[in-house]
Amino acid sequence: MARAENKVEAGGTAHMVAAMSKAFREQHQLTQEELGRQIGYTASAISAMETCAQPASDKMLVKLEEVIGGGFGLFEKARRFVLLEKYPTRFRGFSEMEAGAVTISSYETLVVDGLFQTEAYARALIGGSFPPVSEQKREQLVEARLTRRRLFEREAVPMIELILEESVLKRPFGSWDIMRGQLRSLAEDARRDNVCVQVLPMDRGLRGTYAGDRGAMKLVVTQEHDHVVYMEIEDQGILVSEPPQVSQLAHRYAKIRAQALSPDESLLLIEQLAGEER
Repeated sequence: MARAENKVEAGGTAHMVAAMSKAFREQHQLTQEELGRQIGYTASAISAMETCAQPASDKMLVKLEEVIGGGFGLFEKARRFVLLEKYPTRFRGFSEMEAGAVTISSYETLVVDGLFQTEAYARALIGGSFPPVSEQKREQLVEARLTRRRLFEREAVPMIELILEESVLKRPFGSWDIMRGQLRSLAEDARRDNVCVQVLPMDRGLRGTYAGDRGAMKLVVTQEHDHVVYMEIEDQGILVSEPPQVSQLAHRYAKIRAQALSPDESLLLIEQLAGEER
């Protein structure tokens, strides 16, 4: 049933890759089994890709380019567009902005920002969402989410700020072991020269002011120096680009940042929670 759903949900790029792969495979006079053997997949995996029952993964596209690409670079070029189709529709437009951003400033209230999620944390989070998704769809979403981490390896790395509510660090998904692994990974990312991670304490409201009550948001400065804000509310993506609105949200973000623990204090708290025995 899941594979039948995948055929229906598969986008135009997945269908183009499937047709292109089959044409190139036949041009090389390879059976599905022979091609699979050369790129490290089973014949059934090749068949599923060519029928869009299981669209090509990013790793498969790399192998297809190496073995049957013929030097045209078509599978390589398709990687970006196949990845976009794996994101939820609400996120696709923003994902390209994020990938090319100069600055990313994120405030999260419920879960660790997707850019910082480990594979285990992402799988547990997506697998436990409602309405539930099929196993194949879950793996596609996990792959797409982890691919966002290429930002950390980009040649011109962006400046990345992350502010997390303290409750996010104490809300486990899957198991406490998964959560501790996520916290350790978050601590490692926080030590990157281009990354700043801060925690907004749960008791901040006791001090009279609390700027984070309106929910999560992500502020981005693009390569063209445009300033935009992205927010999600119940599976609805909202992209704000009007300067007056962006300015107001940026001021609110600045206030949240001012109310958070310092980067050093935040890292110490994350490390302490990562080492807790439960």
